[in-house]
Order: sequence, then C-alpha cells, then structure tokens
Amino acid sequence: MDLELDYTRKELESYTAQRLRGVAKKTKDWIKRASKVFWEQTQGVISYETMSNLREYTLNKWKSEDSWGKVLNFAKSFLQHLSKIRMDTRYLNFSIFLEKPKAVKEQKRTTDRVVTEKDVQNVVKFFVEKWRKGELSREKALSHVTQTLFGAYSGQRPYTMARLKVDQFEEGLKLKTILIEASQDKIRMEHYVPLHPDLMPFLKELIKVRKKQGKEKMFEYNSYEQQLKRAKIKLERGDLIKDPKKRHFVVGDLRKFAEQMADKIRWDISNKNYILTHAVSSIDWSRYKHPLPEFVYQIYMESWRDVHLIPKEAYELLKAKN
Repeated sequence: MDLELDYTRKELESYTAQRLRGVAKKTKDWIKRASKVFWEQTQGVISYETMSNLREYTLNKWKSEDSWGKVLNFAKSFLQHLSKIRMDTRYLNFSIFLEKPKAVKEQKRTTDRVVTEKDVQNVVKFFVEKWRKGELSREKALSHVTQTLFGAYSGQRPYTMARLKVDQFEEGLKLKTILIEASQDKIRMEHYVPLHPDLMPFLKELIKVRKKQGKEKMFEYNSYEQQLKRAKIKLERGDLIKDPKKRHFVVGDLRKFAEQMADKIRWDISNKNYILTHAVSSIDWSRYKHPLPEFVYQIYMESWRDVHLIPKEAYELLKAKN
C-alpha cells in the first residue's frame, strides 16, 4: 500500500499520441478524455491512493459500464506500457485497483425488435415518395433506396456501408460479389459480399450517377442516417418493443433484418457468419477458411434466391431522367 512509482507527463502524452494513430474520431475522443483524467487524478504518481481515486472518479463521472471500461482500460494499458519502457513489472501490480465493479448479469432473452420484409419495403417507399414530392433529388433518393436494399440483402454494418466506394461495386458487378477491405470492416476482416440479382439494376444506375458526379463513395450515408432519424418510420412489429421511442426504423435494422431472415430462409450459418463477419473469431476462420467469391455467391443464392424486397414504386427511379 505504501509503494509509489512515478511517470512523466511527456510519457503519458507520447503514449496517448501513439494510441490516437489510425483510430475513428469517436475512439480518439475517448482516448483523449481518458488520458486527461489519468493525469488529473495522478499528477505523475502511481500508487494505491491515486489508482483508487482514479477508479472512484471514473465510476462517479460516468454511469455506463462501457464508459468505465474505456477509461479504466486506457489506464491499465498505460501501466503496461510503463512496465515495458521502464523495465519495471511493479507498474502492472496497480492494475488490480482499476477493475470495474462486478455487474449482476441479467438473464438473456430473445430481442423484442423484429424487422420484417415489409419494414424494408416501407423504407424504400418513403424515399421514393420524398423524391416524387420534390423533397429529395433523384440522385439522393436512388442512393438511399440502393443502400437500403444492399443493407437488407447483405447485412453489412453501418460502419462498412459508410466506407464503400464506387469502384468496388463497379468491379464487383463482374463477379456478382464485392470485396470488402479490412479497413472497411469493424473487426478488420476482409471478405466477399454477394450482390443479389434484384440489386443489379439499382447498383448499375447508381454507379453511373456517382461517376458522373465524380464521387468516390457509393452511398450518401450521412444524409441517409439523418433522413431515417427524422422520418420515424414505424416498425411493423413495434408493438413488441416496450420503449415507444425505439419503435422506429434505424440504419442498424438492416443488419438485424438479414440476421432474422437467416432463420426464415435457412441460410447456411457458415456462409452467413462469413458475409456478416459475425462470430468469426475462432481459429477455423483465422487459420484455415478462405472462401472464394464464386462459392460465397453460390451458397448465398441457395437461400436468398426467392427473397424479393423491392416494391414496384422503386423502379420509377430507374426510369426517370436526371
């Protein structure tokens, strides 16, 4: 309890700068916040008292377990860093004073959020109707409709869809699959995503429009997300959700739809997990499996061939002139 070790502010700033490289903006904000709190609560001293103060301050300042983890894990990582650069393992001993409180785990249950085919079609119809009324340009309406359909058919994360590029789809049309780069996937897994045949005319038209505009990104993601937030499109089975504020369609529901549809159409679980990069952390995936695009598409189509999500209204966008 009497042991005290030191560190310099320069060491903390150097470590913080190292952690900030190549991470998302939201992650950067938390790293900076955690670094600032660490200095304020310790002032260059590592001891039982300063670590306890840091822990108590964190638990009182933020209410969510996720926020506690961001700050306390940064602190533990910095202690590990100090043990290496100073070649002193005693720094690691102080990590035990930075543990999160043990939460009482609630019994797991199935989700009350159900996303149906009708929900996907309602989102498509919403954007078409906004275009008809002149409230949305054809280009944006086409982008939003295509993103809705691509997301529903592929189950890709919002993180991924926001980063997809026109040339990926242009190349992907030839193979009927697109290659998602590791940098575009939340868990940094490069993978192929099949393109459902119903999607093809919308993808081709959007590629034509985006190239004409000189745009690199395939989808107008930020606009799409904001439009959905303001629209508050009710979910067909919103009655199952206890909180009325959460009964509206959000971007993440596209992935949820694909996951839930998987059971209905008996989608091959290995193919599903690969395409959605979900539950792929085992050694099988990291060392042995390497699906080829033609086989990814073939197995996908065995389940998705008869799934048709596009309402007739959406085809008006293809026929319309710019």
